Amino acid sequence: MVHRILIIDDEDDIREVAAMSLESVAGWEVIMASSGAQGLVRAAEYLPDAILLDVMMPGMDGPTTFRELRKNPRTARIPVLLLTAKVQSTDQRRFADLGVEAVLFKPFDPMTLSAEISSVLGWN
Repeated sequence: MVHRILIIDDEDDIREVAAMSLESVAGWEVIMASSGAQGLVRAAEYLPDAILLDVMMPGMDGPTTFRELRKNPRTARIPVLLLTAKVQSTDQRRFADLGVEAVLFKPFDPMTLSAEISSVLGWN
């Protein structure tokens, strides 16, 4: 099955590397958004199978974007994986308490990113 993933990240390089990784390694379809607001629109429009969401973004950050996704009936059930450079245990607990599927860390390995996502979501 070809999965559709939405990547929401304000860093062009991160979006591009993640997209190339997921497309070439796993053969998934990738949609990209450069902000939380744009991500909300794209999530409702494309209804991806999962969302890879950056935590630290200007304007609407990842946790706020996640809460907004949950308020919309069209996007409320889409699994969300946070992508963060924050590795302190207090941050990890706070992110896990949001109700996301997983917290993945930057920098990530492009060769194993799709396997990590698949493992968390039971797509194996």
